[in-house]
Amino acid sequence: MDNFRLVIVTGMSGAGKSQVVRAMEDLGYFCVDNLPPMLIPKFAELCAQSGGKVSKIALVVDIRGGEFFDTLIQVLEDMEKQGYLYEILFLEAADATLIRRYKETRRRHPMAPHGRISEGIMRERDRLEHIRGRATHIIDTSGLSTTELKGKIIALFAEDREHERMTITVVSFGFKYGIPLDADMVLDVRFLPNPFYVESLRRHSGKEPQVGDYIWKWPVTQQFMEKLSGLVDFLVPHYVKEGKSQLIIAIGCTGGLHRSVFVAEKIHESLKGKGYKTNVEHRDIKHNITEV
Repeated sequence: MDNFRLVIVTGMSGAGKSQVVRAMEDLGYFCVDNLPPMLIPKFAELCAQSGGKVSKIALVVDIRGGEFFDTLIQVLEDMEKQGYLYEILFLEAADATLIRRYKETRRRHPMAPHGRISEGIMRERDRLEHIRGRATHIIDTSGLSTTELKGKIIALFAEDREHERMTITVVSFGFKYGIPLDADMVLDVRFLPNPFYVESLRRHSGKEPQVGDYIWKWPVTQQFMEKLSGLVDFLVPHYVKEGKSQLIIAIGCTGGLHRSVFVAEKIHESLKGKGYKTNVEHRDIKHNITEV
């Protein structure tokens, strides 16, 4: 069906399906883990009839489904007859890698809950043989890092290269209201000259020209912004390369009304001008204005 992409994620236990799901969620896929195969046609039908609201689906189906899993091939054949297109992503890894991962997590293998891990792996390979033979994509995760695996998922399932760029959010805040808990990088600009002590500027925010002009006129501000821009320009490409999907840069001053707002706007404009997906938020402007 047009504009509808269905990916069945399956493969060996311990091969990295959880990591794949997180990567596909970052790509905008609606993901469901451990869905019984018999429910796939109905679920696909509901999504296809959503009017485009759900057009990309990733369903994890593996041997955790017990006897239900054995119906997967028949279900997929029936879906083909109904006109549904799908892809199968099969994840596997070497026995030694799977054993090591299970030992590190201290989990029991689902095919050998009371026996040796190696026995469970052997049984699972036998049981997955037919679905592996139908796979559209096979990824061996034995020697892959999390970042490398995510890169392969992006290459296979991103609609365009836009998804390879992370989203950057620049947040201004006031230290007296607490540091944003989700910040990846926190910068303190309380050393910059404070418009709060200028009566005509006190009730205006750093978004307004008169406040910005006041902050910018000081040499320390200009020197700081030059150094900060260089730091951000250096760091962001490395975060992108690492596979980070979102970066939150928090800029703080005392109240979150003047200096942090001004600096956040400047960084946002700079990043946007360089083509990054970025937005800016001013967390403490509203309730701060009512207090000054």
